Amino acid sequence: MEIKILLADDHKITRAGLKALLDGQKNMIVVGEAENGRQAVRLASELTPDVIVMDINMPELNGIEATRQILAELPGTKIIALSMYSDKRYVVGMLKAGVSGYLLKNCAFDELVSAISSVVKNQNYMSQKIANTIMKDYANFLETGDASPTSQLSVREREVLQLIAEGLKTKDIATRIHVSVKTVETHRQQIMRKLGTTSVAELTKIALKEGLTTLDT
Repeated sequence: MEIKILLADDHKITRAGLKALLDGQKNMIVVGEAENGRQAVRLASELTPDVIVMDINMPELNGIEATRQILAELPGTKIIALSMYSDKRYVVGMLKAGVSGYLLKNCAFDELVSAISSVVKNQNYMSQKIANTIMKDYANFLETGDASPTSQLSVREREVLQLIAEGLKTKDIATRIHVSVKTVETHRQQIMRKLGTTSVAELTKIALKEGLTTLDT
């Protein structure tokens, strides 16, 4: 089955290059192109792509807000941020919006293909430099002496959080820890409530910070 991809970038030459490369993959096809965030939202609704490769700085509606709007309507869509920026404010903004991956535009094309293949399997993907940004943020967090955000979670909730961050589906988590699917869903709701999160991407960031999982898992 082909992976349907929507490209959202305000640079036509970037879109053209990505389209040519992705269409060359045997299991991928670019079904649409958006030159701004507002168009990306509209095309996402019309085309229901599996994956959206999203730039951040775009006219009319930026990638962060476009991501929020798309995932509010199509929560199953996987969005990969592809940006020239590794600054914390952009990374955190996109993670909070709910992206499943974050790559820099100077990455090798093979890495983008790997990222797309990962997110369609419900796995998150971040380039090494982005991972370093997140870890540096965590180091600064430690220096403040604040309590760990996961300290309020039960042992079972921490276990479920790790499995969620590692990309396991609810049914698979239930099988792994020998509980019902409903119980896992309850744990997930409790974890999100306690941590004040609304997306798997945010949970994954916290799990990475807390050492519950690694990028290589």
